[in-house]
Amino acid sequence: MNTQNNDTNKQDTATFGTGCFWCSEAIFSMVDGVLSVSPGYSGGQEPTPDYELVYSGTTDYAEVIQVVYDPEVISYKELLEIFWKTHDPTTLNRQGADVGKQYRSVIFYHNKEQKNEAEYYKDQLEKSKIWKNKIVTEISRFEKFYPAEDYHKDYYRNNPANTYCHFVITPKVEKFKKIFSGKLAK
Repeated sequence: MNTQNNDTNKQDTATFGTGCFWCSEAIFSMVDGVLSVSPGYSGGQEPTPDYELVYSGTTDYAEVIQVVYDPEVISYKELLEIFWKTHDPTTLNRQGADVGKQYRSVIFYHNKEQKNEAEYYKDQLEKSKIWKNKIVTEISRFEKFYPAEDYHKDYYRNNPANTYCHFVITPKVEKFKKIFSGKLAK
């Protein structure tokens, strides 16, 4: 993560769900201009969600990451590009072996500009027919973010020997590094 302070100290926030938040956090943490990435939960109504409740699949919460970034270093549009290219937006409530509404593809927009950019990008991808199946990514208004429990933070970095990390996250991270080498934090 690029944690350098610049003279303007501008920040913006993006909230994305791409399946397991461990994968998303590992990828977005490497992006130049990203100041912080926090795993958590958004999209549900229960007042105090936790991992056990969300993992049960009985809520409307999604596992998400909240990305705080410097828009003078990386734009929301560039973050959307990373979002679209690092998961499968055509599988409903599923990413790989992770199944359930909590693993859905979702963009929680924070303002009208983010909504417009997300909808435009999705529309352009649909028209391009890159995927043979329809894009099912949900685009919803951001309401509240609940941080995940501490043991989820920096999970990939802190648990490199974990089987899930080795077989699921590492290949995604390596692919990301190849595709987005110019956007990696120094």
